Amino acid sequence: MRAEELKELLNRQPSQSIRLHLTDGQTYDIKHPHNIMVSRSRVDIGVGANENGIVDRVDFISLLHIVRVEDLVTPVGPSN
Repeated sequence: MRAEELKELLNRQPSQSIRLHLTDGQTYDIKHPHNIMVSRSRVDIGVGANENGIVDRVDFISLLHIVRVEDLVTPVGPSN
């Protein structure tokens, strides 16, 4: 995946959560665009963010290993 393509997905309005699928089968759910930093060749993903936005660790992923991105659908609550 190209860096520009990923940035475009992350900058959509309204914001949409996404799931990144990697070549090894691992997935990352990106629920907020502030938890990921995109550079030319890799993404740095903050993992285990608490309610204050502080992460437990950062995983460094080569863009070459992202094979698929999907939107995470937010369940819609009952209407009144």
